Amino acid sequence: MDEAPVGISLSEPGTENNPLTYVNEEFQRLTGYGPEMLGKDCRFLQGEDTDPETVATIREAIDDERPVSTDILNYRANGQKFWNRLTVAPIRDEDGTVIRYVGFQMDITERKIRERRLEVMSRVLNHNLRNKMNLIEGYTDLLRRDLDEEQRRKSLDVIAETTDDLMGIAEAVRKINHTLSETEPDEATVELRDRLSELLSRMSDRYPSATFDLSLPDDDPLRMSVLGLQTAIEEAVENAVKHNHAPNPTVWIRVENGDEEWIEIEIEDDGPGIPEHETHVLERGETSLKHADRLGIWLMYWVVSKAGGEFSVESSGTGGTLLRMAVPARP
Repeated sequence: MDEAPVGISLSEPGTENNPLTYVNEEFQRLTGYGPEMLGKDCRFLQGEDTDPETVATIREAIDDERPVSTDILNYRANGQKFWNRLTVAPIRDEDGTVIRYVGFQMDITERKIRERRLEVMSRVLNHNLRNKMNLIEGYTDLLRRDLDEEQRRKSLDVIAETTDDLMGIAEAVRKINHTLSETEPDEATVELRDRLSELLSRMSDRYPSATFDLSLPDDDPLRMSVLGLQTAIEEAVENAVKHNHAPNPTVWIRVENGDEEWIEIEIEDDGPGIPEHETHVLERGETSLKHADRLGIWLMYWVVSKAGGEFSVESSGTGGTLLRMAVPARP
């Protein structure tokens, strides 16, 4: 048990809780908690975004003295989120009395993100691509008819615009797959201060009419090893400009050091705001009626989720958007 490749814990039955009596080394590596938590109920792994229905399912199974397996969102000692494949089973003595509960814990965060990616990409293929190809086909048929010059020009403009949209979708899918498939070693670190300065230099050249305001902690290189974070920040900054049709858009980028070696990033703009349905799907999932048209927001969400961080969007839908990303510097 000490050397098992999955987290293992033992607890005793209790009236209101089930105090831990043992945790193995993998449990400590996975959660960041060690022997200091013996005697406490495993509920310390739960947090704000842990699903109460999942917790109730586990509690009901324990009360009924039966095994249960489920996926639950847990929190490590440093506040980092991770998806836990949890299995709990009773251990009985010769008389059939439950004397222990054994728990098995496994980090399945990567699998959860991959499942959501497949869901979103399937929707893109089945909905967005099909609709745009139908549009191209329809206007191509119009061109085959005896149209006047103005109608031909309109059809060609629609076809060209739709083709650009398709190329944009293809590039967004490529960027997502490349970013989330990175396999750099965990110890690889970069200095975010330098990378952000380089990013804003490129953005200023690309969008000379836009203003970029960068706020960083004094004399701190902001060393971090979050895979894909630079790409997520670049996506957020560029989207803030691209979707703002004002003549002189402004984007504010603020970076601060949080507690427990976390990095907090805010990206704010003065654009038209993001429609509610674009952010609604991040937590509630996509449906045929509600889905995100901007794959970039999924990229940001998945990068932060993979690192076990927090991602939020504040937008009135009528003006201005504030994106927040909080990630551990070294997941």
